[in-house]
This record gives sequence, structure tokens and C-alpha cells, in this order.
Amino acid sequence: MKVEGDVVERIVALFREGGDGAYFGEAVTQTEHALQCAHIAELAGSPPNVVVAALLHDVGHLLHHLGEDVAQRGIDDRHEQRGANWLASHFGPAVIDPIRLHVAAKRYLCVIQPDYQSQLSPASQLSLQLQGGPMSMTEVAEFEREPHFRSAVAVRLWDDAAKVPGLVVPRINHYRSILASVAFRRGPHE
Repeated sequence: MKVEGDVVERIVALFREGGDGAYFGEAVTQTEHALQCAHIAELAGSPPNVVVAALLHDVGHLLHHLGEDVAQRGIDDRHEQRGANWLASHFGPAVIDPIRLHVAAKRYLCVIQPDYQSQLSPASQLSLQLQGGPMSMTEVAEFEREPHFRSAVAVRLWDDAAKVPGLVVPRINHYRSILASVAFRRGPHE
């Protein structure tokens, strides 16, 4: 499976090259955030495709060159779509959709969980406004029709929790076999 190994190496290299940067106003790096999110997904007993989505949900931040202060400059970097597009030739919808939808999941949770928005970090509050704010009821209904919306909501909640400075979690190499195991799978079981 050389091609699968190649995508795994490209992902690991992407984190090594850019993952040590600050995570947009949070007290952790991009890599720490991704690893914490994947670890929480594993602790929850999630299937491999959801663990991979949790690990890679913010990979789009590592693909643009807009700087770490992009939100402070009033720019929505559309990292969810950028990441999903970059990964789409290597992973199926069970991985891609939660990545593509995790920002929409934040907007969704603001509507369906009354206290959710007030619990967001200041950086997430700022990006929420750039991303369209809480959903309308029409958007809520559309979001709930997405096949992987529940996984996207789970990834979003783990995303919110994965910002703990100094938390010890498995390193990126722990996820190599999990990444390879779900690469190129596009069957209905996903």
C-alpha cells in the first residue's frame, strides 16, 4: 500500500513542518490540539474514520499561508473546506464530511444547546462571527440531513475540549496505522 503510506507521510510531514505554530489564540499548538482531539475520540471508543477526522479536522489551517492572526484580521480562512478538499482524494466521506462540517457543527450547537456559545473560548467566539454566527432554523434542518452530521458534532465537541496546555497524549506516530487503515476507503460502511 505505497500510496496509502505516501499520504500518511505527507500528513505527518505537514504537522512536523507547521504544527508547532500557535493554534489561533489558544494556549496549545496546532499539533497539540489535533493530537488531543484524536485522543479524546479514541477514549470515546470512536471508529477509526472518526478518530482520523478528529485528528485532521483543522488540517486546513496548516495548508494556508494567511498567518496565525487571520481571524483577528477579520478573515475566515475556510480551513474546513480547504482541509476537506486536500484530503478528499485519499479518504472517503466518513472522514471528509466531519472535517468539512465541523465549523457548521459549531454554528449548529449554538442553536440547539442554549449554553454552548457562552462556553466557547474567545478565539472560537471570534471565528464563529466570521463563519456566519449561529445557524438559522432552515440551516439546522439542512445540517441534520447530512449523513455524517453526528460525527461532525462529536468532532466539534472534542475540538472545544482539545485545548489543554501540557496534556500528555499519544504522539503523531501513534496514528500512522489508523490513518493508513482508513485511507481510500469509500464503501457504504463508512
